Amino acid sequence: MKVFNVVGARPNFMKIGPLHRAFTRSGVFESVIVHTGQHYDERMSDVFFTQLGLPKPDIFLGVGSGTHAAQTARIMIAFEGALMEHRPDLVLVVGDVNSTVACTLVAAKCGVPVAHVEAGLRSGDRTMPEEINRIVTDSISDYLFVTEQSGMDNLRREGVADEKVFMVGNVMIDSLVQFRETASASPIMGELGLNRRGFILMTMHRPANVDDEAQLVLVVETIERLCAVSVVAMPMHPRTRARLEATGLMARLDALSNLVLTDPLGYLEFLRLMDNASIVVTDSGGVQEETTYLRIPCLTLRDNTERPVTIELGTNELLPLDPAVIRARVDAIRAGRAKHGRVPPLWDGNAANRIVEVLEQVFRPAMS
Repeated sequence: MKVFNVVGARPNFMKIGPLHRAFTRSGVFESVIVHTGQHYDERMSDVFFTQLGLPKPDIFLGVGSGTHAAQTARIMIAFEGALMEHRPDLVLVVGDVNSTVACTLVAAKCGVPVAHVEAGLRSGDRTMPEEINRIVTDSISDYLFVTEQSGMDNLRREGVADEKVFMVGNVMIDSLVQFRETASASPIMGELGLNRRGFILMTMHRPANVDDEAQLVLVVETIERLCAVSVVAMPMHPRTRARLEATGLMARLDALSNLVLTDPLGYLEFLRLMDNASIVVTDSGGVQEETTYLRIPCLTLRDNTERPVTIELGTNELLPLDPAVIRARVDAIRAGRAKHGRVPPLWDGNAANRIVEVLEQVFRPAMS
């Protein structure tokens, strides 16, 4: 049974990696990796070639960047050609990027079953493109694999039949469990001059935080306040760097002696920094999950989250983009008043195996 495992953006590879290996081990499925090229940086190719032990994508569509509409349309056109040529028995998509919804739409219209991994996550904020992608993908997928209880509740509330929905755990954590020890050998801490628990790790890339200049000023003020009490390590997203340079705000960051700026890091390097940070400040989705597993205090600078279990059970906290509020919470954590979370159910490194077991039960009768 041929499975198209679709990836489009960098976080997808951490999710597809465990699935590709589980499909290959099963002996039931042929795993075909389809990279849409939604985000592609040749310098970071080792993320999925070497670090995650993945083969070079079998199919590369090379659609590139663009507006949401233009990019989604190009993915659909290119993916339809690949679907017609290779005739997979199943299309598996992960997460909530444009490639996820585009390939789901094409597969559904061509009559090919779709499995969505990370189904049911909802922020309740439809101004986020990712939220629209999640809702549309879930509404037309055939098999929905869920990471946390909120996903089960959301899908049931939206009228999705129970027999299509499976609680399996979190494939992102599968990769973390597998590669945590390998990441511990990375020399990145020494290269950046960082000490264990001696720095705050920060990432910032969401349009709501970096595209608007007034919000970006608040990001810079937050960094300045944090650098007054700690070393801050910040792998710089290209989108964020471009906005800082365009607005002239990069000069304020360049003046900070306690700020360690880097280009985007490989998976192992970033995992090494997360595992050794005192606090993580972010607007990322996946980082909320990874810090929950690692038991690292995480401050998410957003009004909402599609991953509420990281707040209910984990170490994650939502904060407004208010430099004074963020600094006060950092001071409290540094003084020993951190939130002590626990790992959510089934976040144990075996989610991919559970997904493949379900799909084996579904497809095995068709092979006999």
